[in-house]
Amino acid sequence: MAETKPDRFMTWIALTTAIMAVFAAVTTLYVGKYSSRAVLHQGEETDMWAYYQAKSIKQHAFEMQKEKVEQELLAQAGRLPKEAREKADTMLARYGKNVERYEVEKNEIKEKAEALAKEKKEATARAGNFGYALIFLQIAIMLSSLAALTKKKELWYLGLATTSGWLFYFLDAILLFY
Repeated sequence: MAETKPDRFMTWIALTTAIMAVFAAVTTLYVGKYSSRAVLHQGEETDMWAYYQAKSIKQHAFEMQKEKVEQELLAQAGRLPKEAREKADTMLARYGKNVERYEVEKNEIKEKAEALAKEKKEATARAGNFGYALIFLQIAIMLSSLAALTKKKELWYLGLATTSGWLFYFLDAILLFY
């Protein structure tokens, strides 16, 4: 049997294409990771805003009750017995504390919701950039495959150059340049 000398060009194409495929697999994992995070943060953010709304409704109910008691006290204009006046004052103080408590709780919830919105936006940006990086690798793999089929080095060189797009977007997804 005659041994054939391996084609160095085809060996390099195979090697670089395999490396690109590994990078594509890793990039795909990151696309999924950050896409999932964005969806999870969206759900958590929505929950926080619903919680905020519930606290607002409760706060409003106490505000309404407080106003009602205040109006009734004004309408009675000193005609209430001392015990009734003391009870009304106690109720007004309790309603006022609840209104204040809900305001504090709403502010805390709002901060959490806004932090989740920021995390969601960041995860979405990262997922998008990893997606763009993956596209560049897929183009590079396609060009390398065409180079192997047609034996045209120019296509392989173009495929290698296309990986610079992958590198840019991959690094941008990690570092968020802009």
